[in-house]
Amino acid sequence: MTVTKMSWRPTYRSSKFRNVYGKVANREHCYDGVPITKNVHDNHFCAVNSKFLAVVTESAGGGSFIVIPVSQSGRLDSHYPKVCGHQGNVLDIKWNPFFENIIASCSEDSSVRIWEIPEGGLRRNMTEAVLELYGHSRRVGLIEWHPTSSGILFSAGYDYKILTWNLEIGEPVKMIDCHTDVILSMSFNTDGSLLATSCKDRQLRVIEPRSGRVLQQASCKNHRVNRVVFLGNTKRLLTTGVSRWNTRQIALWDQEDLSMPIVDEDIDGLSGLLFPFYDADTHMLYLAGKGDGNIRYYEITTEKPYIQYLMEFRSPAPQKGLGVMPKHGLDVAACEVFRFYKLVTLKGLIEPISMIVPRRSDTYQEDIYPMTAGTEPALSASEWLSGINRDPVLMSLKEGYHRPNQLVFKAPVKEKKSVVVNGIDLLENVPPRTENELLRMFFRQQEELRRLKEELNGKDVRIRQLELELNNLKNVSPNNV
Repeated sequence: MTVTKMSWRPTYRSSKFRNVYGKVANREHCYDGVPITKNVHDNHFCAVNSKFLAVVTESAGGGSFIVIPVSQSGRLDSHYPKVCGHQGNVLDIKWNPFFENIIASCSEDSSVRIWEIPEGGLRRNMTEAVLELYGHSRRVGLIEWHPTSSGILFSAGYDYKILTWNLEIGEPVKMIDCHTDVILSMSFNTDGSLLATSCKDRQLRVIEPRSGRVLQQASCKNHRVNRVVFLGNTKRLLTTGVSRWNTRQIALWDQEDLSMPIVDEDIDGLSGLLFPFYDADTHMLYLAGKGDGNIRYYEITTEKPYIQYLMEFRSPAPQKGLGVMPKHGLDVAACEVFRFYKLVTLKGLIEPISMIVPRRSDTYQEDIYPMTAGTEPALSASEWLSGINRDPVLMSLKEGYHRPNQLVFKAPVKEKKSVVVNGIDLLENVPPRTENELLRMFFRQQEELRRLKEELNGKDVRIRQLELELNNLKNVSPNNV
């Protein structure tokens, strides 16, 4: 199979998205004075839904993030309440796609936590999580909700393991243990029956998430993969990475044959990570570089050249991370097809950037708004675990966003017990979660070592005494005879 090298020069063709442009929100619609984290971990540190904007913040002693109602733009109060239950830096946050008040977070304290944000946002600091999930032996760097099931969450830790959590019972039900280094990204296909991962071991994998079986694996010698994303239900994957000449690069793959990329393209010589975002409704791919202010966008096609360059949004302010608004939160009247929330750390600023298709008509544009994945789960956690796959429940954006039913998230009541996955008790070696716990554990172990040494010395003395008594008995016995 030959790899097609793409030309950087754009060749224009008929496309309804050829003139899409990026529009930065007015200053009054931005979020100012946000103490955005300075953590260098390669994540977005931002999550958005139609109600709330969540951002990981800089904080002393433990990790925290803030949750701002989307409608509450402007300058943030310096004492704005935070979600601050973690004992280590928060590394990733993700909103539940079906319960808009439920957010998951993971941290350097090796835990994953589920939080329920009250309607209207926080009025005081939140320290109590709905669920605290322990199973990783090292820090947890990534979390991902299942795209169609209401209670399944995946977490990837620095112990090189991915845990599948069933939130209906609040416990892990599967451990995927096929990676040999840190997992860099996870992405699901449309119905959640396949999981793609990129890893620091330079392997690209397609995994069956229920069994953990690796279906396809690629060793990328000429393309060092950083991030991977499923391109909807096209049976294709897109990766961003670095070429052997250290240029930023993208590659397109067939999910059923990872022996060679279908096509690859060098982007530029900058060093920042490229974050890929794919919109399955418009077949548009967005590439945003960490540390630069540009967002390039392309149209993905089923025929050559496969990846069609459209345009580039340019900005002088570098982005640390980007949140993405779900489809049902977009302004369809303005022909908005995508919206980023850009973190500008130096200014403590979050800028909404709308990607707009220019149209003269004020009527609803059905051609750019097909039926899209809605806010209703297609199946429960137990149904998905039993082997059922279902496509997302679709909704129309024509009448605006109206939720059909009010789902309620119910956290299970958990008892303290062992958590055994694949025959391993995950709670047996859970690390201490605070500095005080660490010190208590240290002094307890020191005391235990001292006691064991004393016991060993006592036993040595007793052994010597018994040996002397035995020698005495041997010496005495011949005289008696």
